[in-house]
Amino acid sequence: MSAAHHWNETGGTTLGTVGIKQVAEHAGVSPGTVSNVLNRPERVAATTRARVEQSIRELGFVRNGSASTLRAGHSSTIGLMVLDLANPFFTDVARGVEDVASERGYAVLLASSAESGEREQRNIRVFAEQRVRGVLLTPVGDEGQNADRLSDRGVPVVLLDHPTPRANQCSVAVDDVAGGELAAGRLLADGARTLAFVTGPSALRQCADRRKGALRALRAAGLGREAMRELTVPAMNARAGQEAARRLLESGPLPDAVFCANDLLALGVLRVLLQAGVKVPHDVALIGYDDIEFSAAAAVPLSSVRQPTYQLGRIATELLLEECDDPDGHAHQQVMFQPELVVRDSSRREAHRVEGGRPQ
Repeated sequence: MSAAHHWNETGGTTLGTVGIKQVAEHAGVSPGTVSNVLNRPERVAATTRARVEQSIRELGFVRNGSASTLRAGHSSTIGLMVLDLANPFFTDVARGVEDVASERGYAVLLASSAESGEREQRNIRVFAEQRVRGVLLTPVGDEGQNADRLSDRGVPVVLLDHPTPRANQCSVAVDDVAGGELAAGRLLADGARTLAFVTGPSALRQCADRRKGALRALRAAGLGREAMRELTVPAMNARAGQEAARRLLESGPLPDAVFCANDLLALGVLRVLLQAGVKVPHDVALIGYDDIEFSAAAAVPLSSVRQPTYQLGRIATELLLEECDDPDGHAHQQVMFQPELVVRDSSRREAHRVEGGRPQ
């Protein structure tokens, strides 16, 4: 395998590199012709272009992206910052982002805030230093200060999985209030009269909105807030879900149903309940959120609120690149998808009824 090769701004070489001059000599053309092949290929005859491209492949030449950025005035890279790379929800979103970026000739610089505002701010600085063309951001909070820092530098920002109240900014999100109402409403319609809501930090917009939806469903069912116990955990992962389930088991009678703010939490809850001998859904019905791939393959297939994750990434990237390419003519859009409930065994209590009481 060859060493890393870079084209420097002058076309010269440094130790262990292949420069534009070496490509030109190998192909029997001038350095200017190589430059045209790289930047303005339509100006070069097809046979000459093919010969230069063959030399590039044989020598292992790689253009210096930083130098190209300085010449063009912008980069061919966009930044994508999500809340948690371990969450399959964001993996699916990133697929949509990368597919559109690749189709348009862009690369994606991926980062995670790990639900930390400080880390988000640090990653924003890295994006700025790398001169990214634009940024797709799932912010930790609602303040939008970090997005503003980029916008002030002239870097377009699209909020991803997060609505914006601003008419001068694009956003692509899912109606999480409606999703929370769907989940809790289904549990209540199936006979539950007490709920537990397992959720992450309230600073996360997604958690706050899903809680609002659940409370709306309670009111519609004629129940008060006391009918829903809230268990807040520090992270949105399966381990935190397991801890929430242990708290439920230790705190007295179990609720009729549990609604989790994402599927990773729900899978953690499911594991601990089953280990404790609790029958799901007969003893406790369970619904998660996101409908990640693992949900359908769980020990008890998990009911979940589905979001169009791949489409979120695609549409957000299309809006971002439209703004990058035509900032004056671009019309800002605030896109809001509607979620749907996918019902599986974990909440189908009517199909699992047996005689006997529920463990207390």
